[in-house]
Amino acid sequence: MSSGRLCTNCKAVVPEEHYYCGRCGASYGGSERDQANETLFFGAMQAPGRAKLILISGEGLEGLSYHLNSTEHRAGRESGVVLFPDDQHLDDEHATFYYRSNELYLRDENSLNGTFLRIREPKVLEDGDELMVGNQRLRVEYLSLDDEYAMDQGTLMYVSPSKGYKFRLVHILDGRKPGSAYCSPANILTLGREGTDVLFADDRHVSPKHAKVQWQDGKVVLTDLDSKNGTFVRVSGEESLEHGDYVFMGSELVRVEINQ
Repeated sequence: MSSGRLCTNCKAVVPEEHYYCGRCGASYGGSERDQANETLFFGAMQAPGRAKLILISGEGLEGLSYHLNSTEHRAGRESGVVLFPDDQHLDDEHATFYYRSNELYLRDENSLNGTFLRIREPKVLEDGDELMVGNQRLRVEYLSLDDEYAMDQGTLMYVSPSKGYKFRLVHILDGRKPGSAYCSPANILTLGREGTDVLFADDRHVSPKHAKVQWQDGKVVLTDLDSKNGTFVRVSGEESLEHGDYVFMGSELVRVEINQ
């Protein structure tokens, strides 16, 4: 029986006396391997300026990828090209990725659970905005105690003494019911798993010091504290996407990669 060698292209066994691989057609001249004449396998092509979504599995591992080469791409449980049929937290038509003026945008389709985008820098939050750290969702509520506890016919409603709270964070529980509410007299709250104002000790997806929310120049500002998994804000309207952005929808985390 003649000896053989492994094809460097497809790993099939190529007999020494053969000049071509019988599986993929790669060419070998005697003992020399002519790489220039190798026949390559087909692969998914990503058009210049177009993007793809890469599904992130546990421990940051990469899974399936979805190429966004058309003008518009719907994501959801039953409709579109970015499909996750087993994810019950997704709407049938959940979000849309689309191009405008050669820029990639994301739009939530009024989904029940929302679509979240990882922040890259401190972000101003409006009244009612939602944020996500680890598996925890919270809602920002601006406070105006003069309006909330008005006088009735000259009698002041009895409440606990005001400490100058400007906002609160409300923990969102199952069924979108409100849970614990968090305020600070200094109008700054840290979120994390250890030694923070808002503590999620049992959520291992939350970093020890994960994020910070503070009152600044008349607005609530959210800052990520170099957390491992990032801090996300619910998309309202449309958001432009950049290379390396992370999007969370349903129970799925995807990374955006744009071919330059």
